[in-house]
Amino acid sequence: MLYQRYRYSHWDGTQQIFDLDASEVMDALSDDLMQQGDVMRALRELLRNGMPNRDGSQMPSLRQLMERLKNQRRQQLQQSNLDSVVDDLKERLDNILRTERDGIQKRLDDAAAQPEPADAAGKEQQRSLNHLLRQRAARNLERLDDLPNDVGGRIQGLMDYDFMDPDAQQQFQELLDMLKSQMAQNISQQMRDQMQNMTPEQMEAMRDMMRDLNQMLRDRMEGRQPDFDGFMQKWGAMFGDDPPQSLDELMERIQQQMSQMQSLMDSLSPGARQELEDALQSAMDPRLADEMSEFASLMQSLMPPDELARQYPFLGDDSMTLEQAMEAMREMQSLDQLEQSLQQAMRSGNLDDVDPEQLAELLGEDARRAWEELDRLRQLLKDAGYITGDDQLTLTARGIRRIGQKAMREVFRQLKKDRMGNHDLDTRGAGGDVLGDTKPYEFGDPLQLDLQATVKNAIVRGGPQVPVSLRPDDFEIYRNEHMTRAATIVLLDQSRSMGLFNNWAAAKKVTLALFALIRQQYPRDTLHVVGFSDYARELQESDLAGLTWNNWVSGTNLHHALMLSRKLLSREKGGTRQIMVITDGEPTAHLEGEQAYFAYPPSYRTELETLKEVRRCTQEGIIINTFMLENNYQLVNFVDRMTRINRGRAFYSSSENLGEYMLVDYITNRRKQVSG
Repeated sequence: MLYQRYRYSHWDGTQQIFDLDASEVMDALSDDLMQQGDVMRALRELLRNGMPNRDGSQMPSLRQLMERLKNQRRQQLQQSNLDSVVDDLKERLDNILRTERDGIQKRLDDAAAQPEPADAAGKEQQRSLNHLLRQRAARNLERLDDLPNDVGGRIQGLMDYDFMDPDAQQQFQELLDMLKSQMAQNISQQMRDQMQNMTPEQMEAMRDMMRDLNQMLRDRMEGRQPDFDGFMQKWGAMFGDDPPQSLDELMERIQQQMSQMQSLMDSLSPGARQELEDALQSAMDPRLADEMSEFASLMQSLMPPDELARQYPFLGDDSMTLEQAMEAMREMQSLDQLEQSLQQAMRSGNLDDVDPEQLAELLGEDARRAWEELDRLRQLLKDAGYITGDDQLTLTARGIRRIGQKAMREVFRQLKKDRMGNHDLDTRGAGGDVLGDTKPYEFGDPLQLDLQATVKNAIVRGGPQVPVSLRPDDFEIYRNEHMTRAATIVLLDQSRSMGLFNNWAAAKKVTLALFALIRQQYPRDTLHVVGFSDYARELQESDLAGLTWNNWVSGTNLHHALMLSRKLLSREKGGTRQIMVITDGEPTAHLEGEQAYFAYPPSYRTELETLKEVRRCTQEGIIINTFMLENNYQLVNFVDRMTRINRGRAFYSSSENLGEYMLVDYITNRRKQVSG
């Protein structure tokens, strides 16, 4: 006996209960395909808005990801206070000064607490050292008291200060390294770590590198060829394991780094910005600061700040350090880049520009899973055989049939249950294949006698005799398959008004539904579609899904459409031949020779030529039924004249119930006809 093993786990929200089904996705695309006829556009709308899953939940959409991104940005802006960066620097400096003052007092206390030497020379030396210590302490305390209140002034004043407390000196050096590293990352992210505890020789090398970099930028501005290869041979190690390969690439990297600092400065209040600028400037070697200042000026001339260097309105209360502020700028700019990628994906329907790793980093793993689910929609439809192509997607025959089947389901869903149905027929007729069973002859039946059964009936009735006497009620005939057959032309108005007044999608839907109905229920019937605006042309079923109304040329040339329909129906022998006209306006064009002539209001000549063609159709036994999507006087008047000639029927229908009228009319008016 075979056993199936199942593994159960706790629900954490990531499990996929109902996987995507290609048929459901295709059904979700069908309405947009009906309206616009563009696979890429329909898929783009689906990616943008999503679709309901079988379990009633909503499939992820680009709009949802965009909303999550905006919420995250809004939450961070409402949480933090960017000006607190300067407050943090002030607090660090206060701690440094407090530590230094406490350290000075401790040195004095420790000196006073030392035991006095026994000998006179020792005592004198101790008094001298203590005196020098008190003098130094007094000078240092005076220096500390004279420090300005602003951050930049305090840093500048402490640059040549002789610290007495090693912890205070260490804290100040860490503050300087932090400020230097934030400035250095404007040039290269890798330089941020190199600035820590940089020796004078290394600082000199940094100045030389900046001088050479500025020279390359000046050469670029003055039209000379910069020596990028020589620069990288000399300074490439400063740019990490992945150095830039060209000056343009180097400038793009630097611009992105600089934009973070620029965003920070732009987002601060004017006072806080000035204090931070002074602090950063004070922390740098003056000559290196001059080179960096020139570099910033050259970069602004060659590559003006991009759109990433924007101001962010932080409105919260939470304090931030400078490191946290720079990280917040990086995250905010990453959110901006991701937003641009999502907006582009919403416009194009192409998800390739969206980085799933960035999604996971900024919005979480569930955002990455949502992207992956959206990204596989296109391949899902391809694997199911509904679409084909790469850059330009097109519907396959199977995809078109699926749209028609959905259209048919929607149309039939609106019909009352007692309006029509598939019923067994007791009547039998001729013209089809001969069946195995027989029936008594009735007047009007074709005389396809079963001789053996007929003679047997006569003998049973009259008894054995020679010759056998036959009477009409002895006749037994073979049953034939009952066969009805219809050839239908749908005349589909493609004039501009069909699109402008929102009738086009409904007309195309019922046409596709007719194709699906005939293919499934009446495979012996034939259906042709003729589209007409200024001219008429036959349309193939494969054309319908991508078909749209004519937005560029005016004209409703019913005359040409009827001519073409009559020609197509002349090939159909036997059965019902009918034309179904779907239009929202009276004829405004006709053919003279091969040239279409347009006139609005409709000319007498156009009406005359169109009605002549109606008479020709009538003479050939072609029924014309008209479905009007508007009830204006001119259209109603013309259709009335047309139906009086042809004896067909006219319906006024809105786009919502057009399918009900057409399909019911098609089914109930299929004529029983012997096929020769």
